Amino acid sequence: MRQLRGEDARFVYAETGHANSNITLVYIYDPSTAPGGRVRFKGFLKHIESRLHLSPIFRQKLLRVPLELDYPYWIEDERFDIEYHVRHVALPKPGDWRQFCIQASRIHARPLDLSRPLWEIYLVEGLDSFLDLPADSFAILTKIHHAAIDVKAGAEITMLLHDTTAVTPHPEPPEPWFPESPPGSLSLLARAALHNVVQPLMLAAPLTRAVRQFTPALVGSLRELWLHPERLPITRFNAEVSPHRVFETRRFTIDEFKKVRSLVPGATINDAVLAVCGGALRRYLMTHDELPGPSMVSIAPLSIRNADQGVGSAAGFSMMRVPLGTEIEDPVRRLRSIHQHTSNADDIEQAVGAKELTDITKHAPAATLALSARLLADTAIGIGQHAPVASCTITNVPGPAVPLYFNGARMTYFSAIMPISDGMGLVFAVTSYDGKIIISPTSCREQIPDPEFFALCIRESFQEYLELASKPKPRRKPAGKKKGKAVGKKAKTRVGPRRRAAA
Repeated sequence: MRQLRGEDARFVYAETGHANSNITLVYIYDPSTAPGGRVRFKGFLKHIESRLHLSPIFRQKLLRVPLELDYPYWIEDERFDIEYHVRHVALPKPGDWRQFCIQASRIHARPLDLSRPLWEIYLVEGLDSFLDLPADSFAILTKIHHAAIDVKAGAEITMLLHDTTAVTPHPEPPEPWFPESPPGSLSLLARAALHNVVQPLMLAAPLTRAVRQFTPALVGSLRELWLHPERLPITRFNAEVSPHRVFETRRFTIDEFKKVRSLVPGATINDAVLAVCGGALRRYLMTHDELPGPSMVSIAPLSIRNADQGVGSAAGFSMMRVPLGTEIEDPVRRLRSIHQHTSNADDIEQAVGAKELTDITKHAPAATLALSARLLADTAIGIGQHAPVASCTITNVPGPAVPLYFNGARMTYFSAIMPISDGMGLVFAVTSYDGKIIISPTSCREQIPDPEFFALCIRESFQEYLELASKPKPRRKPAGKKKGKAVGKKAKTRVGPRRRAAA
C-alpha cells in the first residue's frame, strides 16, 4: 500500500461530470512484420497479461480516506479482471481517419471507474482507409488516469508494453499474484490523524523557501494581471468545456522543423513548434472573426527538446508562459519573438512545479487540497472572464527514441489525447517518433466544432514556415581589389556634393 502524493491527488479531486483527468496514448501499427502478418485479440490479451507485473498501476486501485482527511492510497484490487480493462472495438466502414478520431475522442471522454485500477486498453481494428497503411492495420488506445502517471511516465508505460525488435520473446507464465488485504477505516483514520499532526512541521521548510524565491516574481505577475489584463486576451478556449472531446493530428519530420528553426539564429525546435501553433491559432480565429488584439499566451508544462538533445531525450519538469505571437502577421517575426521569450524566461516561470512547490503540495492537508481543487474547477470560468492564466497549453509527451513493436507489429504512429478543463479548453500534445514530430490538439466539440479545419490550419502554418526556410538565400559575391577601389572612388564622389549641399 502506498499513498498518493499531493500533486497526484489533486487530479482526483478536480474531476467533474464534464471534465476528467484521463490521458490517452494513441499507437498505430503495421502488422506486416508480425508472425503471419496479423495480430489477433487472443494474442493481444495474452501479451498484455504477461506485462502486468512490470508496473504496479495495472493491479492497484484507489482507496479514499473517510471525510478526505488524508490523501487516498493505492491498494491492490482483490477482484482484478483483465478482461474488464482490455477491450476490442472496430471502426465501421469505410474506416477512415475521421472515424478513428471520433472513436478515440469518445473513448477518451468516458470517465474511468474510480473503484477499479485506473486504466483501460482498447484494440481498434477496421483501419481500412488509412493512407500508407497495409491491410489489417490496427491501433491501440491506452487510457490512464493522470493520478496514476504523469506525462513523463507515459513513456515508461509505452516501453514496457512494447519490444525493440519484431521477434517477440516467448511470453513467460504469469507470475503468481496474491493481493494484500486493504486496511480498515479505523486504521486509515489513525494514519490521517498522525499525518495531520506531522504535516504542518514538514510544510514549514518548503513553504519558507518558496516564499523567499517566488514572492517578488509572483507579485510582479499578479501586478501585470491587474494593471494590464488586456495582455491576456479571453478567447473561446477560456470558457466552460463540455463532456464531448475532439482530437486531431498532423505529422511533420524533425528535419523539416530543423529547417524552420534556422529562420532565426539560436532558435530551437521548441520555438519552432510554438511558432507553428501560434500561426495555426491566428489562422483559425481570423477565419471565425475572433482573433484578439493582444497575443495569445500558452503554458508549456514540459520543455520540448532542442535539436542538440534530441526530441525524445529525457529532461526535467518545468513550466513556462509564452506569448505565441498571434498578433504578428510575419511568421519570421513571430518565431523571433517566441525565441526571445523562451530564452529570457523568468526563474519563477521555469520553477513552477519544481521541488519547492512539489513539497508544498505533498504535505498540504488532503481535505484542504480537495476543497481548493473543487473551488478552482467551479470558479475557473469567473477567473477566466477577467484575466485568464493562458489561452492554451502546449505540452511535450516524450516518445520512444527507437522503433517499437507490439507482438511483432511495427509501431508507425504515436500521439496523445490530453485532459482539458474549464477555462483551459485547448491542449496541444507534441510527440515524437521515428523521425517525426506529431502535433495533436485536444479540445471539446463546442469550442472546436470543426477539428479537421483546425488541423488544416496547423498544416498551413507549418507549410508557410517551411516555404520560407526552403527559399535559397542570395549569395554574396566576394569583392575584388579592383572592384573595392572603384567602390571607394564612387563613395568619395557621393560624399562631396552632400557635404557641400549641407553646408
